[in-house]
Amino acid sequence: KQQQTRGWFGGLFGRSGASGSGDGIGGSAVDPRNNMPVVARQGMAPGQKAVIPTERQTSTIPKSGVAGTWVYPSPQMFYNSLVRKGKAEDCTEHDMAAVVSVHNSMNEDTWRRVMSWERLHADECRNPMLLRFLGRPDDLSPLAWARYLTGGGKPFDRHDWYVDRAGQQVRYVIDYYFHEDKAGQPGQFDLVVRPAADSVEAVMDRLKMQVYIGCALVGIPCPISGNEGTIGLNPKLHHR
Repeated sequence: KQQQTRGWFGGLFGRSGASGSGDGIGGSAVDPRNNMPVVARQGMAPGQKAVIPTERQTSTIPKSGVAGTWVYPSPQMFYNSLVRKGKAEDCTEHDMAAVVSVHNSMNEDTWRRVMSWERLHADECRNPMLLRFLGRPDDLSPLAWARYLTGGGKPFDRHDWYVDRAGQQVRYVIDYYFHEDKAGQPGQFDLVVRPAADSVEAVMDRLKMQVYIGCALVGIPCPISGNEGTIGLNPKLHHR
């Protein structure tokens, strides 16, 4: 199951993208901001046996550089991406609507958690936006390595999200885990979101968030915000 999940999501946000082949399943070039064809073609993939929905869902994630939000790929686009990257063997056309629904929900959850960190900088930027993102399913982060070496499982995927914070580019690292014992139940996916330790500021943010979480867990006001719950979401989401 974990290998199947890895194939689905790692396939969409893979390390590199191939140019479209002119067969109706890809564009002529790949957008480096999301590793998808610039001109998304929604034709049926070679060998496809059933019709897949082509409707796209608009996200709530603000897109840097435009007056709008990111738009999720349709189930057909998702399937075409898997076919183009040779990762469609673990799924069928009938899986796509459910897979895309899970994919979209995880991205919305990821953004909510990124925003909980960005509230540490609310005074300098009220409206952070997502600039670009990169899938790195084969690169374990230092935290994922530590978790694996101490008996935890490996994440099925990793993303690096780059946030536009009032013109400053800030990188976040997200590890995605799947708990097979909870398959089909709430809690089957586990997201670990944090700013990459690329700067002193990012390291300090990690320390500040731990202070916030510790205070929230024991029910005392946060010395950073002066309130309980104004920076983060449920503190248990960060307490890993």
